[in-house]
Amino acid sequence: MTNKIMISVISLSAALMLSACSGNNNDEANQNETAQEETNEMTGHDMEGMEDTDESEGIEDTDYSSMNHSGDAEIPEGLEESADPAFPVSSKAIIQADHMEGMNGAEATIVGAYDTTVYTVSYTPTNGGEPVTNHKWVIHEELEGAGEEPFKQGEEVTINADHMEGMQGATATIDSAEETTVYMVDYTSTTGVEVTNHKWLTETELAVE
Repeated sequence: MTNKIMISVISLSAALMLSACSGNNNDEANQNETAQEETNEMTGHDMEGMEDTDESEGIEDTDYSSMNHSGDAEIPEGLEESADPAFPVSSKAIIQADHMEGMNGAEATIVGAYDTTVYTVSYTPTNGGEPVTNHKWVIHEELEGAGEEPFKQGEEVTINADHMEGMQGATATIDSAEETTVYMVDYTSTTGVEVTNHKWLTETELAVE
């Protein structure tokens, strides 16, 4: 009897231990499953945030609408044609400037070449727009009261050109001045826009094809 009782006790203890182990394993499995679900939910949420970020960040909203891509063929009074330009009229060149969208890398046809002083200027548009700094380019003959001598850096001038809305008649400050050859060009932008009689590009902003 004693042996039977002992065997029964041992069997019962073993059964209880197996049951406890099984319960622990089930608990651990449930915990692991719950943790994985939470991780998946968090990961999915984070990925959604990352996708939104990728779509919204790094996009520049540049407004080129106020700049006149094309112009007329008229030139300011007193502007002299260049006798020996690096890029003769009707020749081709590659634009290396980004005054406006789609300009850089476009092929240009030279319409006119002129020797003058070219300026970068800062001004507040007459139509109440945001101040413009270091605008490229305004030439000497497009400034009110232009004489034989070029204007100097820091001088205030009045612009007689309408490259951008609100430019005509605006008071500007000369940021830089350089004697060079400027070009009027036709080109098709890299975005497919046809531009005619664009004013102005300097010699250093053009390259041989």
